[in-house]
Amino acid sequence: MKTILISLLVLISIIGNSQTIYDFKVTDIDGKEFDLASLKGKKIMIVNTASKCGLTPQYEELEKLYNTYKDSNFVIVGFPSNDFMSQEPGSNDEIKEFCKKNYGVSFPMMSKIDVKGKTMHPLYVFLTEKSKNGVSDNSVKWNFQKYLINEEGKLVKVISPSTKPLSEEIVSWIVNK
Repeated sequence: MKTILISLLVLISIIGNSQTIYDFKVTDIDGKEFDLASLKGKKIMIVNTASKCGLTPQYEELEKLYNTYKDSNFVIVGFPSNDFMSQEPGSNDEIKEFCKKNYGVSFPMMSKIDVKGKTMHPLYVFLTEKSKNGVSDNSVKWNFQKYLINEEGKLVKVISPSTKPLSEEIVSWIVNK
């Protein structure tokens, strides 16, 4: 009986997990508040970025993906981070200029944050802890790790940093209802 009760309580806590990314407000790259609730109803890819990484050329595919599907209720939100071998040393202004000049980035970019460690941003705590996101415990492995969020603001899948933005896995997720 005790085991059934514990199992029931665990199930209730999982089902009752009503937190979504819409519960978070972040700061955009220009220093303005950005309420993620403004993205309700869209499929969202959250990606941590860096300007001096071997994967930095993914910005080009991210921009192409965004431009292809932005009118189909899809958005990419970039979060620069200096957590991996100091590969994002610039200020927000420098990052913004780099992204615009080199890749024509037009998708929303946020202020630089920590995506791991003791100073991890609360959004990334949500993305990496199953007790909060209801899907999986995971860690940010490297720059350009991708988090796919459904139209209800729930985490659906974590995509490896090495998976290219225009991969079949990502594109099919965007186009499938």
